[in-house]
Amino acid sequence: MKLKRTLKLGMAGGGPGAFIGEVHRKAARMDGGIEIVAGAFSRTLKKSQETGRQLLLDPKRVYGSYEEMIKKERQLPKGERIDCVTIVTPNNSHFPIAQACLNAGLHVMCEKPMTFNTQEARELKKLVKASRKVFALMHNYTGYPMVKLARDLVRAGELGDIRKIVVQYPQGWLATPLEQTGSVQAVWRTDPEQSGAAGALGDIGTHGENLSEYVTGLKITEVCADLTIFVKDRRLDDDCNCLLKFENGAKGILHVSQVSIGEENNLAIWVYGTKKSLEWHQEHPNYLYVKEPDGPVQIFRRGNSYIGAKSPAAARATRLPFGHPEAFIEASANIYCNFAETVRASIEGVKPDKLALDFPNVNDGLRGMLFIETVLASAKSSKKWTPMHK
Repeated sequence: MKLKRTLKLGMAGGGPGAFIGEVHRKAARMDGGIEIVAGAFSRTLKKSQETGRQLLLDPKRVYGSYEEMIKKERQLPKGERIDCVTIVTPNNSHFPIAQACLNAGLHVMCEKPMTFNTQEARELKKLVKASRKVFALMHNYTGYPMVKLARDLVRAGELGDIRKIVVQYPQGWLATPLEQTGSVQAVWRTDPEQSGAAGALGDIGTHGENLSEYVTGLKITEVCADLTIFVKDRRLDDDCNCLLKFENGAKGILHVSQVSIGEENNLAIWVYGTKKSLEWHQEHPNYLYVKEPDGPVQIFRRGNSYIGAKSPAAARATRLPFGHPEAFIEASANIYCNFAETVRASIEGVKPDKLALDFPNVNDGLRGMLFIETVLASAKSSKKWTPMHK
């Protein structure tokens, strides 16, 4: 039966002082198919209620814990209770919240990295399969139209055989011991008890890993890594440099840093093939550059009809006409759009459109955790190359 209502969303995390929680809220609501109706926004009820008031939620549906939210929401009638939950808490609580939601029959959108460690990631993959619920991972950079175009150009063979992939993600915001000033974002991201065994590697390095595999369709097979803690008394890495091997014999370089002064959010990727190469920059996301051996640089610009002719996924992810820039929140909203359509299909008992399945899932989350595990092992190893297990 066709679902004739919005999806009802609950949120775990994203309370006062949170950054990514508000991004999720804006992205989820952008296209009108999802309504935020409940939340356990903080570990304290008072702070959770503060966020609930800001969102004009029914006070009875603002909770002091995710366990209470799940229990109380399940008591409401179908169509009124939450259909899905967004998890935007620190990394150490992703798994238990996702587990509880899936066991309660709820679909899940989760921030990355997916879990605290690889063991949890493997277990979560089993839980998602057993639950038959939709699980999405917010690797939002894959939501950009020009990233989808880049992927489809590579898959169509326009670059030829892929030889080299270069990914960078430098930031400068942790160049000083910001965590010692009480900054909420800095405190939990540099705390191994909340963030896990990786700092910059887990926070933004997994975006580089995911972007390289998404665009090229190639899996990383081996890593040669160097991790550094530059800021005194910091407990987790703030700089990471990796040599990569991919499954087709391609070679890669990934460098990640949160101590690169002057850099804001300079994620970028270069893919070099036997025929052409491409280049994309997150800070200028509406343009994709394609180069060939003997000819001018092609600049593909988001929103033009020729984009859709080459990539239906890029056209689907475009809201505005050319010349009207779309960026970070819209990219996140594209992940939510596909997630929501897939959830609706699940509720209706039908197969979703193939293009709607174009969002990161539990398999991508496991890849990210395996990448973290491999880089950490490589950085400690005296061997040149460390295999990345499946």
